[in-house]
Amino acid sequence: AAEPGMEAEAPGCGEDGSLQGEGCRAAPPDAVSNGSDAESGQELVELRVIWNKNKYDVKFRLDSTGADLKQKIHSLTGLPPAMQKVMFKGLLPEEKTLREIKVTNGAKIMVVGSTINDVLAVNTPKDATQQEGKAEESKKEPLCRQKQHRKVLDKGKPDDVMPSIKGVQERLPPVPLSGMYNKSGGKVRLTFKLEQDQLWIGTKERTEKLPMASIKNVLSEPIEGHEDYHMMAFQLGPTEASYYWVYWVPNQYVDAIKDTVLGKWQYF
Repeated sequence: AAEPGMEAEAPGCGEDGSLQGEGCRAAPPDAVSNGSDAESGQELVELRVIWNKNKYDVKFRLDSTGADLKQKIHSLTGLPPAMQKVMFKGLLPEEKTLREIKVTNGAKIMVVGSTINDVLAVNTPKDATQQEGKAEESKKEPLCRQKQHRKVLDKGKPDDVMPSIKGVQERLPPVPLSGMYNKSGGKVRLTFKLEQDQLWIGTKERTEKLPMASIKNVLSEPIEGHEDYHMMAFQLGPTEASYYWVYWVPNQYVDAIKDTVLGKWQYF
């Protein structure tokens, strides 16, 4: 305590700009600190941001939003917020705070995204291929009536297929899409490893780990009589023989699958 007749010296800022007392302005939202900023009432959380095989250890304000975190990621990686897909137990909501989505110390934040040049290089040939594929589809009978597909579809809907929701489009779930058939009628599951930018196609025998950029196109068509489910093909090579077919994909995930694989989300 100050001696009688003397005023206590007002706390100030250190030479390095660190907060020494209430007389100093609080650090900006994305400042790195060594713990809870007690004077300003800002609680920090330790994060590990992972992007393109690079890892960044960051301390960030717990009451900042997902949008604030995207700005911080921009400063770390140079990746614009509009081209980031930030994952923490699913897609990170921009409007909610890290506290609201229960981010804790040591949490891993996965970031998927490419530079503008990479996006143009990867997506331009895919767009052209996709348009050609649509033109070819329009000349043919519906895919689900073709003999090669009928032998699978005639088996009927799998008992353990994931439920579908009509008229709704949803983000990819945090678990693999399972209970579907492949071209040989065997069970298949799709796992989207966003942090590795890979699609894993798993069967009883093995799991194929495919880089997203290696998939040239994605086709889909509703199954007649069961329009809440689709048949879907991933083009793994230059010809139709390279299509990997998956049957009974729930309708609500079709757009999310295409956007994730083909990278369309990077334009928003």
